[in-house]
Amino acid sequence: MRIGLLVKELEYEVLAGNVDTEVSTLVYDSRKVEKGSVFVCISGTVRDAHDFIPEVVEKGAAAVIVERDVAILPGVTYIKVENSRKALAYMAAAYFGHPAKKLKTIGITGTKGKTTTTYMVKSILEAAGIKTGLIGTIEAIVGDTRIPSANTTPESYRVQELFAQMVDAGLDAVVMEVSSQALMLHRVSGFVFDLGVFTNLEPDHIGTNEHKDFADYMHCKSLLFQQCKKGIFNGDDEHLEGILAGHTCEVETFGYGADNDFVAQNVELKKEHGALGVRYHVKGLENFDVEVNVPGSFSVYNSLTAIAICHHFGVAEDKIKEALSHVSVKGRIEIVPVTKRYTLMIDYAHNAMSLESLLTTLKEYEPGRLVCLFGCGGNRAKSRRYEMGEVSSRLADLTVVTSDNPRDEEPMDIINDILIGVHKADGEYVTIPDRKDAIHYCMEHAKDGDIIVLAGKGHEDYQEIKGVKHHMDERELIADIIRENPTLSL
Repeated sequence: MRIGLLVKELEYEVLAGNVDTEVSTLVYDSRKVEKGSVFVCISGTVRDAHDFIPEVVEKGAAAVIVERDVAILPGVTYIKVENSRKALAYMAAAYFGHPAKKLKTIGITGTKGKTTTTYMVKSILEAAGIKTGLIGTIEAIVGDTRIPSANTTPESYRVQELFAQMVDAGLDAVVMEVSSQALMLHRVSGFVFDLGVFTNLEPDHIGTNEHKDFADYMHCKSLLFQQCKKGIFNGDDEHLEGILAGHTCEVETFGYGADNDFVAQNVELKKEHGALGVRYHVKGLENFDVEVNVPGSFSVYNSLTAIAICHHFGVAEDKIKEALSHVSVKGRIEIVPVTKRYTLMIDYAHNAMSLESLLTTLKEYEPGRLVCLFGCGGNRAKSRRYEMGEVSSRLADLTVVTSDNPRDEEPMDIINDILIGVHKADGEYVTIPDRKDAIHYCMEHAKDGDIIVLAGKGHEDYQEIKGVKHHMDERELIADIIRENPTLSL
């Protein structure tokens, strides 16, 4: 492939060589360079790939893409671009044959709700016979293949590679989570989304190596709506105007407000036989009753988002209703059926904001008691421990403090930090360092009507201790506990 074809849609300057240079592979990791590769120099926070140019040239790279002036080595084509991350995205799209043009692409951004909504959309579209891939925080799904994720949105090369795999697998559409980091770092540049979706916005991801302030965070989120054909927005969100700034797409809205295009009416909470959910009526561009077996007002927003998206695929009402009534997302308010006496669930809430949102939602169901089990990760800010401890103690009737991923710290040191926050409120608490023992305690002491939430691990199936990841899946721990104590499932 000529390098000129890869950079065709970019503004660039040839510093040495020419665009007729033939290249074999597109690479941004110096360790993967081979004879004939074109190497894209990414300037990272830890290492600058420009420093590896002599090494990749020695390995046989035919061309390098740079974003600053560098020493020119003979026999290699040098092309300078304004932003090498953006260049990688456009080049990757061309390298894989522009697969996004052969799929219906849906990008979902926002602080919360991205993961659950992507699974809802996939479930509905699949029920309607529309073969749909998924890229998100938990995993990427290509047909029957599930690939664990390292980032909410992978690097642009990987995004395009997954798109190409989806095309080869005969898929029709893809729904993906789009993080603010992904938009800031051009991971989803190089193509136009058919649908862009905004769920909500709250202060998050602000700090070193993330966003300098809330305004920057909001701006990065808004970039999605400058590269999609149609935008679907939470019309109730107070930051909607900021998200719409600079948008170039058509606009539709959803929410509780009567002026939205998709409106949720007559919302009621559903609590039956250890299961929690919501019922409501959607009015506007769609008009039917909805039932979702995932609790909370945010489930109304998530499902309403999914309905608005699937409306553009012409999905029949019965397919939407059936899919939403059975949707479940691993580690996102995931109810584990154990007994009808109480509700046991697993959720990924791992900071104070997400934990407060979760517990506040669950209190609306008026449980006999609200029991919250959680720990905090090691080698992370102590402030998170204090904050989560205080939130749980304030909102839960019983807090069970245990271990999460202690990493290089001693579990009890982390637990003692959490207890500083717990003591700022007046909730009852116990400390049980071993997570399985802590779960067993919750199940053994459960009372009729309790809601027990195991927070923090969610979809994770490991516990990291002293640099080693040990397999630990809470679903398996619950099954083991019941196997060892059958009466706990009565």
